[in-house]
Amino acid sequence: MNNQNDYNDNKKITYHEQTDISNILKLREVLKTLPPFCRDYFRSMDPVTTTNTRISYAYDIRIFFQFLLDENPAFKNYSLKDFTVDVLDQLKAVDIEEYLEYLKVYKNGDKTETNGERGMKRKLSALRSFYAYYFKHEFIKTNPTVLVDVPKIHDKSIIRLDSDEVALLLDHIEHCGDELTGQKRAYYEKTKERDLAIVTLLLGTGIRVSECVGLDVEDIDFKNNGIKITRKGGNEMVVYFGSEVERALRQYLTVREGVTPVTGHEHALFYSTQRKRIGIQAVENLVKKYARAITTTKKITPHKLRSTYGTALYQETGDIYLVADVLGHRDVNTTKKHYAAMDDARRRKAASAVHLRED
Repeated sequence: MNNQNDYNDNKKITYHEQTDISNILKLREVLKTLPPFCRDYFRSMDPVTTTNTRISYAYDIRIFFQFLLDENPAFKNYSLKDFTVDVLDQLKAVDIEEYLEYLKVYKNGDKTETNGERGMKRKLSALRSFYAYYFKHEFIKTNPTVLVDVPKIHDKSIIRLDSDEVALLLDHIEHCGDELTGQKRAYYEKTKERDLAIVTLLLGTGIRVSECVGLDVEDIDFKNNGIKITRKGGNEMVVYFGSEVERALRQYLTVREGVTPVTGHEHALFYSTQRKRIGIQAVENLVKKYARAITTTKKITPHKLRSTYGTALYQETGDIYLVADVLGHRDVNTTKKHYAAMDDARRRKAASAVHLRED
């Protein structure tokens, strides 16, 4: 394995830089399909947002203009290129409310798209930001988006694995090959150590799936048992892991040494069977595959493994600020919201913890 200096000299481009380049190219293509005046807004976003945010907003803004073409009679003879910034002043709050209603179910070519509360909230946020830019710079005189209520998000209970289910999941990954034959058995043996390392890492650190697939082999520091990850927003931090994660990673690395990667993927920590950096979808698929064997009542995804870690950490420490920091939540209130039910359960224990009279 190269030392750190050799790594810095030889490495051409990081996974996150590759993602940014891909997003920038995608954004340029999407901008070609939007009204020309939109370019100013996205140019202004560049210094203060990630490329993921910009491409997401671009898709959302395009849906808004498509709504105007499809549903608003005033623009029935328009094309996307015909819209100018003046159109924003022609719309009222009721038009924005109609847009939110449209988002619940709409046609996108041959596909039927739907949005729940979170999808509608995100798209309204994108539109509010869009309007705010042109209002602030005095291109328009009105901003009807601020007159429309943000869709209320109804909190769902957190789905997570219980401690016995965590043990069952890891045991299943280690031993389920005994039940397989032929090609399935061969595929399992080929990916077993990788899959076990990925699931153990997710369960043992609470990192996001995007952070997991973005790891380079040089990001592992066994001296301090830490991994360097890039959080949403581009900030780097070190997350520490325990002996179980260390053992799983070391076992996988012995297998990884026998892989000849495709050019450009030499530094990736986790490889796909095509010898390229593994993708988010592949990790989601393998987590779902193994989890289905140990629970049929819970839909387990990599994010649910993250919730499982957060729950275990909070139960052990009772420190919501530590949980927020390790999970990379910018606002501790986000963490509090997720784990409020646990707080309530702990408070209920107080009712029977103190006895006023001896029985």
